[in-house]
Amino acid sequence: MTLASLTVQLLNGLADASAMFLVAAGLSLIFGVTRIVNFAHGSFYMLGLYVAYSLVERLGSTALGFWGALLLAALTVAALGAVVEVLVLRRIYRAPELFQLLATFALVLIIKDAALWIWGPEDLFGPRAPGLTGAVHLLGRRLPQYDLLLIVIGPLVFGLLWLLLNRTRWGTLIRAATQDREMLGALGVNQAWLFTAVFALGCFLAGLGGALQGPRMPANLALDLDTIGNAFVVVVVGGMGSLGGAFAAALLIAEVKALCIALGNVSLFGIEVSLSRLTLVVEFLVMAAILVMRPWGLFGKPLALVRSGAGHDAPLRAAGRKTRLAGWAALLALLALPLLATRFPYLPVLMVEILIAVLFAASLHFLMGPGGMVSFGHAAYFGLGAYAAALVTLKLQWPMPLAMLAGALAAMAGAILFGWFCVRLSGVYLAMLTLAFAQIVWATIFQWDDLTGGSNGLVGIRPADALASPLAYYYLALACAALGVHLLRRVIHAPFGLALRAARDAAGRAESLGMDVRSLQWGGFAIAGLFCGLAGVLFAFSKGSISPEVASVGRSVDGLVMVLLGGVQSLLGPLLGAALFTWLQDLVARETDYWRALLGGVILLLVLLFPGGVAGAWGGVRPSAKEEGA
Repeated sequence: MTLASLTVQLLNGLADASAMFLVAAGLSLIFGVTRIVNFAHGSFYMLGLYVAYSLVERLGSTALGFWGALLLAALTVAALGAVVEVLVLRRIYRAPELFQLLATFALVLIIKDAALWIWGPEDLFGPRAPGLTGAVHLLGRRLPQYDLLLIVIGPLVFGLLWLLLNRTRWGTLIRAATQDREMLGALGVNQAWLFTAVFALGCFLAGLGGALQGPRMPANLALDLDTIGNAFVVVVVGGMGSLGGAFAAALLIAEVKALCIALGNVSLFGIEVSLSRLTLVVEFLVMAAILVMRPWGLFGKPLALVRSGAGHDAPLRAAGRKTRLAGWAALLALLALPLLATRFPYLPVLMVEILIAVLFAASLHFLMGPGGMVSFGHAAYFGLGAYAAALVTLKLQWPMPLAMLAGALAAMAGAILFGWFCVRLSGVYLAMLTLAFAQIVWATIFQWDDLTGGSNGLVGIRPADALASPLAYYYLALACAALGVHLLRRVIHAPFGLALRAARDAAGRAESLGMDVRSLQWGGFAIAGLFCGLAGVLFAFSKGSISPEVASVGRSVDGLVMVLLGGVQSLLGPLLGAALFTWLQDLVARETDYWRALLGGVILLLVLLFPGGVAGAWGGVRPSAKEEGA
């Protein structure tokens, strides 16, 4: 590697930093004022790129048409953001923060299919910026002129935002809302329209960031989730709500990625290491390292950012007679369900998927409900369980019972390792550290071709002969799910579960009574990882093959949706949410190509009608359902 190539690569990193900052700045502003973790922010970035492509086609690729199209695209996205805030988010500001997250995820699904309907599934390549199609020669290397412009735009936007926040009355109101929204409202400030304006500004920045990427990358439907992951990393590393922190974090992460690309392969202690492969996960490695050393990011402050809302639960009580009878009736119905298989042959297969989802969601609920710890990376344990079982089956020829045990224990070991770091954080920072570890697991699976098969995955994972039929495997999945849910419920009502709940609701009081809060939460991670790993094992044997998708962000998000859809406050919630989400996903996917929008619309409707979740709504109608604390 020469000095020239390193210099050029670092300059390219500055251009990437500008793009990341524009998206992260909008996300940081929205969170600072509204306290909403806007999962749809990446969708607005994607829309900015798509809208800019269409407007450039209409207005022409002249200088005036091109730059006017980019500005109009950002303004269009800002207007759409304002409409979303007024029609959707304004209605749920008093709902628990995690249900706001669920609503923004529903928007992701709706916006993605809207883009699919308008622009189609193919990647769209926009024209180059007029007058900036060439490159400059620097130290014998070529650097695109457009990248030099982006290097300037990032600091320019940062400076303008600083002036807006520190030299205008509106900026003063924004900073005041960041510190104390209730006091601002008591002074007579119209918080509703302030929130709308800030949300529109954040969406404008996201749309502008997307529009500016037109000459560098094609518009595609995967940009939403890819972008929101990177934006969350930048915001969390910098410190939630800190504009300067977002700028510093964008520079740090972009330059570290550029350095990895420039260095390529290096030799460490005689071992050849490919640093260029780390670009898939380097931002998450940086985030994990910084959060371990500085729990609130580079410029963040220890604020109570996100709470699961579980602290408002009614006290847990033993299940009443009616609840126990209902549970036994449900189990008997599930045992008799295969009698319908002759009429509906696909039913056992669908029910296996639902039971796996139930076990996955129940394990996540154990963390989020009684534990009060939100995980954005729960799929890590699902993937560890699936791959561990598959590897010992294929490589070591272990029988299925031992493979199932190995998979569950491997996931538990991963949860113990990751949980040791995670329990030192709280709120969004804890959630993002779980996401970082999950991405590290995913990247390891994706790139370790010799062991995991890389992107091709592993095939030939067959269950024991006695369980080869769909009906027999259904009963195995039913037994594992029923036993897992029963044991998790027993743990919740046991002294450990009550102590874990006390640590969640009042950590200071729990410590004053002699409880080791971190150890309790660490144990919660281990138990959740064990049962999540078992769900991964069942998935591997049911499908016969696995790929890195089992540990992806999308699967973690699905788990969050299941728990929130059912209701965090209820022990029944994750079971209902998992069954409803999996059934809806299967049903609408077979009926229409735009199943995401339909599913998102249903989720959004449920959030607006039942902000406490499906089980919460049932509990409101049937008070006796609270006999078990649900």
